[in-house]
Amino acid sequence: MQGSEKSSRRGRRSTTMDGMPLNDMPWWRWRANVRSALHMLADEAFQRECWLAGREEYGDVTDAVYRLVEDTWLDNWSAEKYVGTVFRDSGEAALVDTAVLRVLRIMHQVGADAPVSAYLEHHGWPEVVRAAREAHVRLAAGDGDDPDVPPRSLPVLAMLTKF
Repeated sequence: MQGSEKSSRRGRRSTTMDGMPLNDMPWWRWRANVRSALHMLADEAFQRECWLAGREEYGDVTDAVYRLVEDTWLDNWSAEKYVGTVFRDSGEAALVDTAVLRVLRIMHQVGADAPVSAYLEHHGWPEVVRAAREAHVRLAAGDGDDPDVPPRSLPVLAMLTKF
């Protein structure tokens, strides 16, 4: 994008994020979104009670996948790139990468706009839940949070991540 083009992205660049717009999504918001997505992907009871039940305040599985990969670009490169900014260490990054790869594999097989049931009934879904749980627990522990509290709704997440 040329500097003279109109954009919702502000021009200031971060040297710690390889030239990506810092103001587009600061590291703390990225981490909150990744943690939220992992939390939802890691909790089978939540998935049944909220996603399958269609509770709009939690979005759906596609929303969680996009928070995990689209907003962070983790579908393009490793979480290792964000060690020291979004992730505390290589251990967190490796667990996030594993969860990302597991969920992307299923998303590509069932389709991004597939119903929640297509994801949850997929034979590889238990691997997603397991990988997301491992990553979620590690990130929650790193932040001093209880990994077993219920996931926050999207409106609550939005309030917590406002600039």
